[in-house]
Amino acid sequence: MTVETPRVRVVVLTFDGGQMTMDCLASITALDWPADRLEVVLVDNGSLDDVSERVRVEYPDVVVLEPLANLGFAGGCNLGIRHGIDGSLAERVDHVALVNNDATVDPLWLRRLVERMDSSPDIGGVASKMLFADRFHGIALDIDGVDGDDRGRALGVCLSAVRVAGERDDERLRFDEGFHGPVDPDRARDEEFARWTREAAELRLVARDTDPEPGRVALRLSAKRAHRVTLTSDVETVNTVVGEGGELEAVWVEISVGEGTFDAVNNVGSELYRLGFAGDRGFMERDTGQFESSEEVFAWCGGAALLRASHLDEVGLFDEHLFLYYEDTDLAWRARRAGWRHVYEPRAVVRHRHAQTSGVGSDVFRFHTERNRLLVTARNAPIHLVLLTGLAEVRHCVRVNLALLVKRPLTLRMPSRIEPRHRRRVLVAYLRALPRYLASRRTSTPRSVGRAEVRRQWERSKW
Repeated sequence: MTVETPRVRVVVLTFDGGQMTMDCLASITALDWPADRLEVVLVDNGSLDDVSERVRVEYPDVVVLEPLANLGFAGGCNLGIRHGIDGSLAERVDHVALVNNDATVDPLWLRRLVERMDSSPDIGGVASKMLFADRFHGIALDIDGVDGDDRGRALGVCLSAVRVAGERDDERLRFDEGFHGPVDPDRARDEEFARWTREAAELRLVARDTDPEPGRVALRLSAKRAHRVTLTSDVETVNTVVGEGGELEAVWVEISVGEGTFDAVNNVGSELYRLGFAGDRGFMERDTGQFESSEEVFAWCGGAALLRASHLDEVGLFDEHLFLYYEDTDLAWRARRAGWRHVYEPRAVVRHRHAQTSGVGSDVFRFHTERNRLLVTARNAPIHLVLLTGLAEVRHCVRVNLALLVKRPLTLRMPSRIEPRHRRRVLVAYLRALPRYLASRRTSTPRSVGRAEVRRQWERSKW
């Protein structure tokens, strides 16, 4: 008996994606999959570039949709998923694949995802192995004397400038999870930037074909108190002491970096953390083979995933109010409550230019991730966690506004308005939408798994 090849619709969104989008489509059209069982839909989310025209000429089989507005990730994906389909998705396609326009897929990517999907009927989504498009050089920093009991708050040393072969090139810098987020510019001390480490961190330099060996790299480091710091590259180890003169006295430390490069993980499935935070499993880890086993994960990343059509018929599509970010977490969480599972497939490889559209740390990124995390928690988490996260956001908003708008002028410093304004914007948007999300707790999906059980099974400590 011959088993028919599943029908797959691949949905790609573009927003002024330019050549990235063309590269993405080139990789999709090169997939090892029968052309008559593959449908590619490009949704142009109100772009001003000429990609739609280019696609119609170079890839005439690709369906191009132009809503003439930016529908966000959620609305754009929904448009592409449902295009030309009235009623059940599963009557038209077996699976829907999502690919970010800033990603390229391996020729066997789709075949590996479908094989894993077809291994069990209760699998609703399969996550890809997403690697960063770039390869990296690395400089590891190990700091003695840091309290590692609370990695989320531990402070090691502060990195405030980097020189590669004597030149500043901040666009080349990447920071692993051993670094805290950037210090608010209003709180920095006229530094080029400020990133504090935990007890261990790794600075990455994007590898370039034109510069295969960075050579001498200098790091400006400071600390609140004295720490012994060990810097390690692929060719050298340097020991130094940082912080002997206090936080205001920085030291430059040099180290040689050779030709050695490595891949870093972007996402190998998504995890659920405390207070409703979601994150990329394995984010920024060196790819050393630690994620080569297929296993169940809490969720998949919408940047490169395969979704079963019948699962979407039951659970529904993306919540368009979320616009972008956390919409994939919300859909996966709703599916888990309905009894569906999600798995990771390491053989399905994707290379991704991370956050090329909205930009990590941008106002768009911060607003939507922070507001949407609260709203997705309000819909899916146990009610006591909803109360906890809401009260925590109110307290955080009040504390930031008092500290930067009231206390700073009292100490003869200029008030800082950017962060207080951002915190108020997030809180107001959350409170306005909260009644709708609380109401959706009763109507969003049929439940076969309780909220508390999903949390007990899948909530992790990030550190």
